[in-house]
This record gives sequence, C-alpha cells and structure tokens, in this order.
Amino acid sequence: VDHSHHTGTSHMADNSTTAPPHHHHHPTTSAHHSHGGGMDGMMMSMTFYFGFKNVELLFSGLVINTAGEMAGAFVAVFLLAMFYEGLKIARESLLRKSQVSIRYNSMPVPGPNGTILMETHKTVGQQMLSFPHLLQTVLHIIQVVISYFLMLIFMTYNGYLCIAVAAGAGTGYFLFSWKKAVVVDITEHCH
Repeated sequence: VDHSHHTGTSHMADNSTTAPPHHHHHPTTSAHHSHGGGMDGMMMSMTFYFGFKNVELLFSGLVINTAGEMAGAFVAVFLLAMFYEGLKIARESLLRKSQVSIRYNSMPVPGPNGTILMETHKTVGQQMLSFPHLLQTVLHIIQVVISYFLMLIFMTYNGYLCIAVAAGAGTGYFLFSWKKAVVVDITEHCH
C-alpha cells in the first residue's frame, strides 16, 4: 500500500477529505475459513456462556445446533475425559508391570567402629527396543492428543462442555485412581 500521501499533512485530514478508504482483503478471514466463530464468520467467544446454537466442536463440520446435539456432545466429552483419566492410570500400571531388568548391587560401606556393612541397591529399568516401551510410546501419543482435544473443548468457553470436561475428569479419577497405592509418611509435616 502506498503511503506517500501522508507526508507533510495530517493522516486524519487525508482520510477524511482526499484519500479513499483503504480496503484490505484477507482471504483467511472469510466465512469459509473462520477460526472457531461459527459458519457466519463471527469471533469466538472469550467469556463463558451457556448455549447450544452454532457451537463448533473441534472440527468445522462438527457444529452443535440443538439441545439434543449438546446433550450428546456432553456425554461424549464426559466419556472422553473419563477415558483420559483411566488411560493415565493404565499407563502407570503397565509401566510397573513392564519393568523387567531388576539388578541387585551390593557394595561394602564403612560402618560404626571400623566395621564393614553391605549395602544393597535395587535397580529397575526397561529396554528401549521392547514391546512394552513401544506400547507405552503409542499410549503416550494417544494421551497427549486426548489432552489437547480436552483443552480445546474447554477453550470453546461453552459452559456445558466445560462442565463435561471437569465432571468427566473428576469421575474418571474417582473410578480409576482409588487403586493407586499411595504411601503416606505420617511423621512428615512439610508437604
């Protein structure tokens, strides 16, 4: 755009008296390529709202327009968040079961009054080129993709979908994490 007409005069004067208004065409802002704002090119809401009209869910072709569609989306998002929590716990369990190479190393250490004590260390590892590690890698990729999907769903700011993410994650944690062994040292006061 040539801005040479701005030299020596006020920009406001140029726009109001002599220069025609500038029109910049941006093909990425057309109605066919909107960024989360619905099919008519509106901007995406940046505040929480409760509604079910013209709510895009992850993909441009997946648009919620009725209360029934929102109810279905709520159930699907709830189950996805539950699955995410279950997947995290399942990966931890698989990791514990797949740790195969256990070595015990004993080494002499000086004890009291010049005695020698034997200290034993347990080393647990996993081989990189193994089926358990390959499975963990694939499950990790799935977990990352689901976590980003849940984040993007929450970022729609739709109250119903945000509640579905939070309630699904909470329910999944409640159902799957109770088996998780947690050792608590009751003498520890600084957490």
